[in-house]
Amino acid sequence: MMAGGFKGLFGKVRETLFPSRKTPAQTKTQAGQVRERKYGGSTKAMATAYGVSPRTIARWVDGTRHPAGTHRDKLRLDAVDVQTTETGRKRKAKQLAKLGTYSGITARVGRAHTFEIQGSDAVRARDIHLNLTGDQAAALALAEDEGEVREVIGEALAEYFNGGASGGFGPDDFKYDEDDVDLNS
Repeated sequence: MMAGGFKGLFGKVRETLFPSRKTPAQTKTQAGQVRERKYGGSTKAMATAYGVSPRTIARWVDGTRHPAGTHRDKLRLDAVDVQTTETGRKRKAKQLAKLGTYSGITARVGRAHTFEIQGSDAVRARDIHLNLTGDQAAALALAEDEGEVREVIGEALAEYFNGGASGGFGPDDFKYDEDDVDLNS
């Protein structure tokens, strides 16, 4: 996990696929980067998006105050998002898609206590190790939020349990704790 708490599956994906683009740990650095890169330097636009006053944003940026609760979580996700450009994500996705069946990107989905297959509670507890295809890794590089990342991981899980064939399970059949998923490249 990132220093200071929540990073989420989206953050894990970005840091795995773009290792030189680590999210800053300090909230004042995060706030400054988000204001500059996502809101074009506009304190007012960022304040509107966060539902706070422009003065609050200014305090986050200068480090005299720190966001809490949902504002802290949103800032961290936004900070992860602004670390990579759309062009950089497209370039990485194109490179990954060319790798074919084995991209070199792996995911471990823990299921000792967190993993359920819809409609079944009699699943043997063990971790699932997924070798993502180039297309799946490319989709992760292009993902813009937690939902898109969860969809890709769900597709990989369905493929794993279906033996690589279509049919049987679908991406929405799997529930797991995103904090119990690790990605490696």
